[in-house]
Order: sequence, then C-alpha cells, then structure tokens
Amino acid sequence: MIISFDIGGTAIKGGIARSETDIVPLGRRPTPKDDFAAFVETLRDIIAETGERPSRIALSIAGVVDPDTQRLICANIPCIHGRTLAADLETELGLPVLIANDADCFAMAEAGLGAGRGHRIVFGAILGTGVGGGLVADGRLVNEAGGFAGEWGHGPIIASAAGNPPVAIPAYACGCGQKGCVDTVGGARGLERLHQTLHNLDLSSEEIIAQWQHGEEKATRTIDVYVDLVASPLALTINITGATIVPVGGGLSNVEPLLAELDHAVRARILRKFERPLVVRSECRIEPGLIGAALLGLKAEAA
Repeated sequence: MIISFDIGGTAIKGGIARSETDIVPLGRRPTPKDDFAAFVETLRDIIAETGERPSRIALSIAGVVDPDTQRLICANIPCIHGRTLAADLETELGLPVLIANDADCFAMAEAGLGAGRGHRIVFGAILGTGVGGGLVADGRLVNEAGGFAGEWGHGPIIASAAGNPPVAIPAYACGCGQKGCVDTVGGARGLERLHQTLHNLDLSSEEIIAQWQHGEEKATRTIDVYVDLVASPLALTINITGATIVPVGGGLSNVEPLLAELDHAVRARILRKFERPLVVRSECRIEPGLIGAALLGLKAEAA
C-alpha cells in the first residue's frame, strides 16, 4: 500500500493506492504554507488516519523539482520552496518519498486510466487559470527525475498577429519572466486578457464563453483569435513529441465546443493527419493529481 498526496496552495488531499484499479481518496486538510513542521505534521496525521504503514508516499505538487539539485521550485508554498523536499520528508517520515509536478501527474493519470489508455505517447495539456503540460511515453513519465519537459506554456513563441482577419497581439509579460508565452493567452486569465485587448471590455472567461456560445460578435472574435494563438504552439508540441492523443484538463476543458474548435485547428496544422479527435477532454475528472501520483508510486514499488 502507498499513500499519494495532491498538494496545492490551498489544500492537501490524500489517497490510498493498493493497485492501479484500487485508489481510494482520503480527506483534505488546509495546506500549511509557511511552517514546514506543520506541513510535515499534516502529512503524518493523514498517514496515521489510515491505520497502516505505507511502503512509500508519492506527492503531486504545483511545483518543479530541479533535476540537478533535487530542490523544489514551489513559489505558492514558501515552507517547501527551495528544499530538497524528497530527502527532507524521508528523514522526517521514515518512508521513501517520490515527488512529481501536478501537470505531470495529470498526464500520468490520463495515460494510465484516462483518455490516453492504449496510446504510446500521451501529452497531457492543462488549460486552467494558466497553461501547463506533461509528457508520458511507453507508460513512463519523461520527468521522472524532475525537470520542465511538457511545459509548453512557457517560451516567447506567441504569434504577433492572429485571427481572421489578423489583429496585432502584444507580447504580454509572463510570470516566468519572459514575454509572449502561451501561458499569457492560453488559460482563463489569458482569454480575459485577449478580450480586454481586442474590445476594451473586462469580462470573466465564463462570460466570454457564454456570449460566444450565443453567437455574440465580440466574443466570437475573441475565441477566433484565442484558438489561432493556442493551436500553433500545441501543434508544434505534437509534432515534436509524436503524441497521438492530447487529453486536456483544467477549467477550460469543461467547454467541449471550445476543445472541438481547438482540436480542428490543431489537426489542420500538424504533419501526421488524424481522422479522429486528437485534442480531447480528460477522463480522470476527479483528483487526477492523486491518481497520477499513485500510479508513479506503484510503478516505483514494482521496479
């Protein structure tokens, strides 16, 4: 038995995994952001609640492990940022610890138990508040040792003009320190930013999408530009990785007409032609971080 954790800036969720088909969620607790001792104690309490001693724990975290130093980059939870977290937790808990990025865990969940089943190369894309991704090949996470593979949301590659007819697009500043990243336009906040740029209107992503689905002219223009901007970097990612399925998670994945538009645009821009949908809604809708971390932990146990 292993215990997996999905650790976010707001809550820590746990789960018990005995096999790929036996993963049971536990409760959730607030994340101690500024107190490492309290963070460890929260994990210890969740472990104790199971009444069993796991063989290891596996964590899905909204952060990245530096593959050279094994230090965690996790700005939204200061008490674990910069730590060699796996080693520190192994010392505190006396258990083997595996850590993976949350988007990587999402991709692993989709490859193992979701829309990516039966595919050799799966690229999991997140279109949520921002943009993320993870890459699984032959059932193995490319970032098993940490690193940034799958981070298609970052890099100064957004087109300077998009839509039909084309309209100029600013190189928006990104939180990563660069300008013109997919993350600046591809998530919900990016969609809102585009709408404000195009029409000088401040609407929520939900309002923009609702208006688009009712045929409103300005929202339709925004979605046209959005799809044009996002489809090209996603198509490039598919060409480079050879992915044959792209499960999409995050809030925007709930808008299936938007995914259909994006899928159509992406398939028109890639080298390998597919007659079936390629960019699809994810299937692991509940706790993909827990599932992905559990699958990684179970694979580590079997190795």
